[in-house]
Amino acid sequence: MRVRVPLLVKNYMTTHNQLCKKKRVKKNMYNKTPALEGCPQKKGICIKLVLRSPRKPNSALRKLVKLKLTNEKRVYAYIPGEGHNLQVYSTVLMRGGRVKDLPGVKYHLIRNKFDLNGIKLRKTSRSKYGTKNLRKYL
Repeated sequence: MRVRVPLLVKNYMTTHNQLCKKKRVKKNMYNKTPALEGCPQKKGICIKLVLRSPRKPNSALRKLVKLKLTNEKRVYAYIPGEGHNLQVYSTVLMRGGRVKDLPGVKYHLIRNKFDLNGIKLRKTSRSKYGTKNLRKYL
């Protein structure tokens, strides 16, 4: 009984002739944060506050907000940290940065800017949550 052995196809370097017939194709890089339109941040107004559960291995209730941006686009953004004071029609500042376990959420809010307060009793990673150094004021 004969056993068929599959041929191993090696990726050889393209020849000069192959390159003359068909040029190399550049990969198209897609924009990961289209609503920012090349800006580092955008200002927006809260339309709706949403609680959403994350993808499979994780379990929680992630706090999101639907924003109407200054460029008239509407997107969902994640509210980082524990607790927030946002209501409908609050003004916030949004930056890029996706949330891994929430599909379709590509933006974060910046704490301690406009109507979104910082976290008061934060000891570590204070710059991410808009907290001043507590030892300076004691």
